[in-house]
Amino acid sequence: MTNASLNTGGEAPKRSLRAQDALTKRRNAAERRFKAYGMAAIAVGLFFLAVLAVSIVRSGAPAFTQTVVEVELTVSPADIDAAESQLFKTKAYQDLFVAALDRQLTDNGVEVAFDPKAIERLLGKVGSTMREFYQANPAKVGKPVKFELAAASRVDRYLNGKLTRDAIQDSRFMMKTDLDLVDVMVDTGIMKSAFNWAFITGADSGVDNPGGAGIGASVVGSFFMMLVVLVLSLPIGVAASIYLEEFAPQNRFTDLIEVNISNLAAVPSIVFGILGLAVFIQFMHLPQSAPLVGGLVLTLMTLPTIIISTRASLKAVPPSIRDAALGVGASKMQSVFHHVLPLAMPGILTGTIIGLAQALGETAPLLLIGMVGFVARGYPDGVVSGFVDPNSAMPAQIYTWAARADASFYEKAWGGIIVLLAFLLTMNIIAIILRRRFERRW
Repeated sequence: MTNASLNTGGEAPKRSLRAQDALTKRRNAAERRFKAYGMAAIAVGLFFLAVLAVSIVRSGAPAFTQTVVEVELTVSPADIDAAESQLFKTKAYQDLFVAALDRQLTDNGVEVAFDPKAIERLLGKVGSTMREFYQANPAKVGKPVKFELAAASRVDRYLNGKLTRDAIQDSRFMMKTDLDLVDVMVDTGIMKSAFNWAFITGADSGVDNPGGAGIGASVVGSFFMMLVVLVLSLPIGVAASIYLEEFAPQNRFTDLIEVNISNLAAVPSIVFGILGLAVFIQFMHLPQSAPLVGGLVLTLMTLPTIIISTRASLKAVPPSIRDAALGVGASKMQSVFHHVLPLAMPGILTGTIIGLAQALGETAPLLLIGMVGFVARGYPDGVVSGFVDPNSAMPAQIYTWAARADASFYEKAWGGIIVLLAFLLTMNIIAIILRRRFERRW
């Protein structure tokens, strides 16, 4: 029988491996569309992320700069004696500053008449600053000293174009005629812009002094608070995870614990604040507004996150590691702590740092226990006072500034957000580095 006799119904069309049928074309087209949708979604997400980053930087950058006035003057011992002999000593020192400023303007070829009270409106209590300086540095008497004094926040807004002459109303804070002196000092180089170190190192100020507000004390408060969270949440969370994953029997009681841990991870943070207010302050009578209480509250909130991430890291270790350890005679405890736990440590550290980063940005529970911005008046005197003395935290400080009416405090809030984001990015980068450094692939 030949091949021709088999093809009684005619030859079937031959298909080429390079030719695509209709079904394959539709499947490939759907795959391309899905890839395009994914790339479009990523592009949209990156676009909004870029818009958010640019908005934060543009709004918060003014908080890191300030307008300063540099005036060099020499105060003789006779000037000090004359000022200290007067009833209003700070006014006498301010008169010395006004005279030096007038001479410096004259040396720059500018003759301008200004109200001496304008100096206090533009630069604050200059006389008090000078008196404190010479009392702390008596060796500077009789020598040239260059004073760099920060200008009022309204001067910053005027020079940045956010405040116009027409919008200014004469008040005890600023007069329209004061802007003439501002323009002259800018033209002569006496008034200029400089980096605002006081914002990084200072503490919160009164509602009438946004230019003197800083976030440094709140950073210290957040540091002590995170120490409490780290010392408590890491050992408790890891120990609970090891027990539940490696030693606990599977019964209704452990199932109930696991369900409650998952539910606690989804509880709003303000609920933990109410719990901390009721238990730690009203029942245990711990100091209000202290980083110790804030750390205890955030520990309760961080524990579910650490337990869940630690259990996932322990599950990721292959069972063959446990079986091999038990096979060579190790006990259950030795197999867990000598073999399983070291291999799961990268994931545990990553989950812990991410949990700490989440706790660092929480605001609601801190407000309920009194860690608001205005309590951070200065730095603690020591380690113990850093835990128990009233202080604030960065999120609470940002919330306090944003709630104030002055627009300059709003800029401070944006600047505080930049500082907070820098801490969060640093913690997340550390988590990525630790994972890359210690990660094992199976």
